Formats: sequence, C-alpha cells, structure tokens
Amino acid sequence: MGVFFAGCTSLAVELSASRLLGNYFGSSNLVWAAIIGLILIYLSVGYTLGGKWADRSPEYRTFFSILLWAALCIGLVPLVSRPILRLASQAFDEMRMAGLFGSFAAVLALFSLPVILLGTASPFAIRLAMDDTQKSGSVAGKIYTISTLGSFIGTFLPVILLIPAIGTYKTFVTLSAMLMAAAFLGLWKTVNLKSVLKFIWMPLVLAVATFFGIRGMDKTASNVIYEGESAYNYIQVQEINGFRILRLNEGQGVHSIYHPTQDIYRGPWEQVLAAPYFYDPSTEPQEVQQVAILGLAAGTSANQVVSVYPSAKIDGFEIDPEIVEIGYSYFNMNKTNLEVFTEDARVGIAHSSQTYDIISVDAYRPPYIPWHLTTREFFQQTYDHLSDKGSLVINVARIFNDRRLVDALYMTIASVFPSAYVVDIPDTLNSVIYATKMATRSENLITNYVAIDKTKVMPGLLRYAMETAILNLQPAPKDGIILTDDLAPVEWITNAMIFDLFFSGNVEELQ
Repeated sequence: MGVFFAGCTSLAVELSASRLLGNYFGSSNLVWAAIIGLILIYLSVGYTLGGKWADRSPEYRTFFSILLWAALCIGLVPLVSRPILRLASQAFDEMRMAGLFGSFAAVLALFSLPVILLGTASPFAIRLAMDDTQKSGSVAGKIYTISTLGSFIGTFLPVILLIPAIGTYKTFVTLSAMLMAAAFLGLWKTVNLKSVLKFIWMPLVLAVATFFGIRGMDKTASNVIYEGESAYNYIQVQEINGFRILRLNEGQGVHSIYHPTQDIYRGPWEQVLAAPYFYDPSTEPQEVQQVAILGLAAGTSANQVVSVYPSAKIDGFEIDPEIVEIGYSYFNMNKTNLEVFTEDARVGIAHSSQTYDIISVDAYRPPYIPWHLTTREFFQQTYDHLSDKGSLVINVARIFNDRRLVDALYMTIASVFPSAYVVDIPDTLNSVIYATKMATRSENLITNYVAIDKTKVMPGLLRYAMETAILNLQPAPKDGIILTDDLAPVEWITNAMIFDLFFSGNVEELQ
C-alpha cells in the first residue's frame, strides 16, 4: 500500500509541479525539461538514500514515518511557494530576469525534500519484504510493479480530475492528505495506534497551512475580475479602463480583449478582416459566408468578424472549454452565427465538412507553439478547406528584428499556397501572414480599398484593418526552413530567439 501511494504521489507531484510553475513561467519545453530532470535527480538521491536507510533501520515504523514526512512537505509546498511565485510574477511583468530565474530555481528546490523522501519508498519496501534472498528478483519485481501502477494512476489524477476541479494549490493539499492517510493506516496496521498518535499533529499543521496559505488571488495583478484554472491553463480576466483582457498562464500577451463601445484594439485580431481583399476584383463584405477561427480564445476575432461580415457563419475551435465559458461570461461571445468546437484545432479542421472563405490561425503563444499547427501537412489541410477564393491568416510572434519564426512559417506556407504576404502590426511584436488559395497580387489590396472606399459604406473596423495591412506590408522572406510533420524544430527556433534576446541585454525593451 505504501509503495503504491508513494508511486502515485511522486508522478502526481511532478505533473502538479509543471502546472504550478507553468502558471508563472509558461509551459515551454525548457520548463518541462527543468522539472523532469530535477525530479529524476531527486528520485535518484532518494533511491540511494532509501537503500542505505533501510539497511540501518529495516522497520515498518521508519518506512511509514518517512512517508508521513513526505506527505507533510508536499502539503507545505503551496504555502512556501506562493510568496516566491508572486515575486516571480512581478519579475516577469517588469522583465527582471535575475528575479525570475531565482524564483524558478527556489521553487524547484522546494520539491527536493518531498521527492527525495518519496524516492526512498521502493528500495525501503524491497528491504522490508526480503525474507528469502533466493526470491529477491521476484520481490523487487512485484514492488516496482506496484509502484509503477501507482505512478500510472498519479499521471492522470491531477490532470484529469484534481486540477480542473479544485485548482493547483488544493491539488497539492489533496495529494498530501491522501499519502498521509495511507501512511497513518499502514503505521496503525504494522505497528500500533500509539505510533500513529505521535504524528497526529501533522494533519493539524496541514489544515492550518491550507487555511492561511491558499487564500486570495494567486498573483498580484490589479483589477482581476476572474481567476481560475482549467485542465489546460491558469486563467485571469482583468478589467482596465473599461477593457476586459484575457491573460493565460505566465500572463505575457493579451489573448482576447473586449470593450462594450469600441471594436478597434490595434492588435492582430482586426487583420483577419482584410484577408479576402488580396483578390481581384473586389470582394464585397457580404460575400464572406464561412469563417473558421483556430484558436478562438474568448472570441475577439469572432466579434469583429460579425461586425464587418454579419451574414458569415463562424466555426470557432478552442481546445479549452473553460476559456469558452469565459468568453460567454465576460467577452460578449454570445453570437448566434458562432458555433464553438472544444477540440484541438488541427483535428477539428481535418474533420470539418465545411469550406471556408477565411481560416484564421491564432493558436501560437511563443515559446510554446503547438508544433503540429506549423507544418506543411497542416497548411495543406487548411488549403483543402478553403473556398476557391479563400484566404488563410496566421498571427505569428517575432522579437524585434528577429524574424526566424516568421520566415520559417512563411516558407512553409508558401510551399503549399501560391501567394503569401507578411504584415507587421505597428507597436506590437506580432506579424500576420496572409495566404491565398489562388494566385494574387499585393496591389489588389490597394485596388480593393479604393473601390470600397468610393462606395462610402466601408466599416471603420475594416478600414483600419486594410490600412494597417497596406501600410505595413513587408518584403517576402527569402530564407527559412520548411516545417513538416516529420521535422518541425519550432522549439529550437523559439528557444534560440529567447536566448539571443537575453544575451543581447534588450529584455527591458519588451516592457
């Protein structure tokens, strides 16, 4: 029993640690590598320590006492880490990299003691079960089988059940209470009730730490009107000067924005509207009938599409159902011509029976870009789901003049589409790539702008989008790798961009 719950808790703690840190530092492959690598080191130390400890004190009392201390340490992680992570949140907002890395290292160090103690469980249990050395292999095999079964359960427990239901902090407390209960039961069964009473103060400390440690907001952001967690994201909604802003995880970047009396936000969302006008002759707004938004978030682009193309039917793909609910509750996403699909964007578009006049991809959040939405095969799927005069629009990030990600995506898209264009959004780090299913010319955008302007019925939102595209059109990239399902080193590109930024000393300019 003790081995099962130790295995279950160790994997559950690892998954929960990734979520705890992801809320503040993001979920890039670098963050995952740091977590997994250090957890493995801590477990290795525990294995070594557990074997030696078991040889010195091969008693059930010692074994279950170790698990009790591990349980208590797990439960105290939220209490101790929260002030450190709040400092990390401030450091991230102010781009103070020393404070950011220091907080990251400090929180990872907090996991050393509980994970090392959990690592002692298997070698200790093998020593306790070793009555006949001729059966040592069989005993060791059974112990590791039980531990691995526990780890299997622990892999799914926080992700599927606990974190979406009660949040990250309470998940740690629940894991602590679960392991503590198992250790108490084991101590009672193998030793006596008196030995249990010696540790009865532990659940009291856990209860007090829980009460004082998880109250209030997780972060120190101002004007927060909603805070919560889903299976995919830590979510905040802020209301600043009448604007509602959706922030996810570490809080860098605005994923959706809404104002009841304004519809121009000077970001990448408006640029979706200009997509049909690379064709000639001019495309009237009412001709846009079908739109797909891959990465719907809380519906900013959908609201703008409805404003300019009121007869268009919109299919919005968003993998996180909690964000969809946020869109309905806080971002006025209740549009009758919007149908929401809560599934992965690539799966959704692949199985869609529709053809679209516009497909917008806004699912990239560097440095953790879903690589399967960057490949030639994915763009072939979008091509196949466009109408004869359909257009693809993609929001891509760059860092100042570092355009490696933009160039790679442009070259990949251009390997599928006959025409592609890049527009830099002023005063942002966003570039938008347009691609058309038929061959087009950039000059058509100006021709269409003039033609629609003469009708004097051009919506202000469309005017802004077209003017932004015309004035900020960039030369076509000449170099860049083509990303495929077999080889899409997106992480290499984004990591290199970030490291180059840090070493350049220009981090403060991102504020």
